[in-house]
This record gives sequence, structure tokens and C-alpha cells, in this order.
Amino acid sequence: MPDLFVAGGHHKSTHKMPPEDVLRKMPGHTRNPLSAYCYYPHNVEFFNKDSEEKIVLLLRRHPITNLQWIIIAVFMLLAPLALDVLPLLNFLPGNFQTVAIMLWYLLTLAFIFEQFLTWFFNVNIVTDERLFDVDFVNLLYREITDANLGNIEDVTVKIGSVIRTVFNYGDVLIQTAGEVPNIEFDAVPHPDQVAKILRGLSVEEEIERIEGRVR
Repeated sequence: MPDLFVAGGHHKSTHKMPPEDVLRKMPGHTRNPLSAYCYYPHNVEFFNKDSEEKIVLLLRRHPITNLQWIIIAVFMLLAPLALDVLPLLNFLPGNFQTVAIMLWYLLTLAFIFEQFLTWFFNVNIVTDERLFDVDFVNLLYREITDANLGNIEDVTVKIGSVIRTVFNYGDVLIQTAGEVPNIEFDAVPHPDQVAKILRGLSVEEEIERIEGRVR
């Protein structure tokens, strides 16, 4: 599988990042590091990025997708309060009950931390040359899929539910002519706009190839 951290052949692109005053007026441009949709993100880099390569999009799953684990985390935080009604730990000495509750809260914090990291580091990156799908499994393992923009053959948007329609997020399926035929951006905000940007960058890449500006 192609790796984000392995050098590969790049071509020189004439694509230039818009000036800062123009960027501030662009929908989706933000300095918020927790944003799920960043158009020309501020101060974002990744290892082995070409010196002339510009990041156009940084995407994460829509924040609403975190609601399920947040609700679970709230119940876990409130669970020890139920011990006043359901004395499940009465068979333990007082000190051991305190230790058990502390361990429960540590487990809850570990759950919250893991879920947040999974959301934060599962990202999709689109540059003016390539696109990346980074699947963060845990601190020790991740999967990175990449493809050149010139290999994009088709871009499909899938929404398919009332919640996704209301909050304007969905899946973007990219079919490529590379070693990995399909790359999917899961539950990203503004999927129609993402698809439009991908198509535009792909067309620009093809124009560069025809004009001989690609090496």
C-alpha cells in the first residue's frame, strides 16, 4: 500500500495558494485545528510533502458522528452516582470502593481519549497533486492510501439519510486508475463541495499534462 512517509516521484505544479486576505473570505478556511472541513488549512503540514505542494483540503468525519461515543462517555461518567441507589460495591471495604471508582473514571477517560484520537487523526488530505486517506487504528498502527489527482476517473457522492441531509455530510467515493481502485472519504462535511473541488483539481492536472507542465 502506498505510504505517506515514503518518497515518490512528484511533478512540479503551477498551482498557487491564494493570498491570506482572499483565504479569509473563502468558505471553509479556518485556523481552528479541530475543524472537520478545512479549505486551504492554516499551518498544516505532513511528512514528505513536496516543497511546492499545497494542501487544498483537510477533512475529518463530521462532528455529529461523535455523538454516539459522547453519550456513552456521559453515562460512564455518571454511572458511579448510581451506586447510591444500587450498592453494587458494598461487598468491598470502603477504601477498595474508592479505588474501584477511581479505576472506573480512569477507564472512562481512556475511552474518551481513544475515541477523540480516532476522530482527530482519521483524516483525508487533498493537495494540488495527490489525495490521501489516513485510517488511524491506534497509536501503533495506521493505514495510509494515496493516489495522484491525474488518476481520478470518477467521483461519487453518497448521502442517503435524513440526518446526513440535515447536517450536510456524506461519503465521497473516488475511483482511480491507480493500484488502489477506490478511495473513500467517510462522513465528511459538504460532500458535494468536496467532489466539486476534486473534479476541478483533476481537470487542472489534466490540463497541465496536456500542456506539458507535468514531469
